[in-house]
Amino acid sequence: MSDATLNKTRLNAGRYEGLLNCAGTPPVIEAVHLDRVIARAETVEMAGHPGHFLLSLDLPAAVLCDGVQTVQLRSAEDGEILDRITVLAGEPLDEDIRAEVAFLRDELDLLKRAFRRHCTETGTD
Repeated sequence: MSDATLNKTRLNAGRYEGLLNCAGTPPVIEAVHLDRVIARAETVEMAGHPGHFLLSLDLPAAVLCDGVQTVQLRSAEDGEILDRITVLAGEPLDEDIRAEVAFLRDELDLLKRAFRRHCTETGTD
């Protein structure tokens, strides 16, 4: 296992940026989607901060699909996953969210009825 840590600083316009901390030479970081390497990150050492590197990579458009897509950022040396990027998009997702909201509303109605029944039975408001 490497001793590298990766902290995302931002994801903007399909470009992932983060801060990679490690001793010595930084590991090669690859982006993996559906068990396939889709990109390799660029690392630049921060001036005056040994062991700290700015990391960036552009996500390919192929990652943007209906549903939930997960991209893992991992060390090419040992396969350790340092971060994950999750992308939610498309019409199937809308249906999932609507179903989940409907389920939550039903649960809330059930809890309200049970609470009102409890208040009635115990004589409290």
